[in-house]
Amino acid sequence: MLLSLVLHTYSMRYVLPAAVMMGTAPTYVLAWGAWRLLSAVLPARFYREVDDRLYTIYQSMVLFFFENYTGVQVIIYGDLPKNKENVIYISNHQCTVDWIIADMLAIRQNALGHVRYVLKDGLKWLPLYGWYFSQHGGVYVKRSAKFNEKEMREKLRAQMKAETPMYLVIFPEGTRYNPEIPKVIADSQSFAEKEGLAILKHVLTPRVKATHVAVDTMKDYLDAVYDVTVAYEGTVDHKGQRKLAPSMTEFLCKECPRVHIFIDRIELKDIPEEQIYMRRWLHERFEIKDKLLIEFYDAKDSKRRNKFPGKSVHSKLSLKKTLPSLLFLGGLTASMLLTESGRKLYVKTWIYGTLIGCLWVSIKP
Repeated sequence: MLLSLVLHTYSMRYVLPAAVMMGTAPTYVLAWGAWRLLSAVLPARFYREVDDRLYTIYQSMVLFFFENYTGVQVIIYGDLPKNKENVIYISNHQCTVDWIIADMLAIRQNALGHVRYVLKDGLKWLPLYGWYFSQHGGVYVKRSAKFNEKEMREKLRAQMKAETPMYLVIFPEGTRYNPEIPKVIADSQSFAEKEGLAILKHVLTPRVKATHVAVDTMKDYLDAVYDVTVAYEGTVDHKGQRKLAPSMTEFLCKECPRVHIFIDRIELKDIPEEQIYMRRWLHERFEIKDKLLIEFYDAKDSKRRNKFPGKSVHSKLSLKKTLPSLLFLGGLTASMLLTESGRKLYVKTWIYGTLIGCLWVSIKP
């Protein structure tokens, strides 16, 4: 009985982080909404500067839980610049924590507020968050034939016109690599074979459209492309077979002891401009990722497993980067919930904010 209680308590470790992250969302949206109204007559650049600062506060709080609370070891390989840059960030995609990894790198460059995402179209319906991500510069895209290139270019040009700092996160695989859905992996490998491309084992065949549109539209605005490869330690079973990468809930329950991140900074001049050549280039980048992951998961020499080649740095995030944001947003939310009028406003923000957000994203991309 006692053991069962301990195990149950341990499995519920995610409840506090989830409650705080979700619970402070209405407070954050109210603060952002107030600033949006106040800045209506101000230059777009001024609005973006404060919006980025607000976003930094919220995401710093999120990172308190994903780094300080979990105690995960973040191990970085490669060339992550110390200074912030305008970049496109491309990465392999295996779980929802991948979104957090981009934040982990950005905060180490003091660029957390600059993170924007290229997201699957269906995510725009998320309560509060879906609308806000779009307002913060995120781009929602549909897959394959429904991909709207013109819409994406217009959104990116608007960001550049407003001189918006750009840390644009793209997952070119289009969906997650999931060992529990072998059909998706088999279809990806079959497509690569049909197209005369190398067959990949630990990643899916990348799609080039969003990456090409982003690079082509912003080529005179960007400093570089970050090619990022992520591996979660402990995602191999006793037979050496790949397991499902940790979900956000599992990650918050400390089921991932270490996350390994390999960064390769690529100059724009080294990337082909035409889509047909960029497609080949992108696939070659994913071949490199695949080799890194084969080394990480499948190396015959056990000493070479669970790490990428080359020098690495154990990067620990200071509480000074995250705790103040947690206390600030948590304090504001608690203050609101202490009064009856505050509680009413809180509930109305969830309800009407969600409804207005869904209406907005249904009208505007």
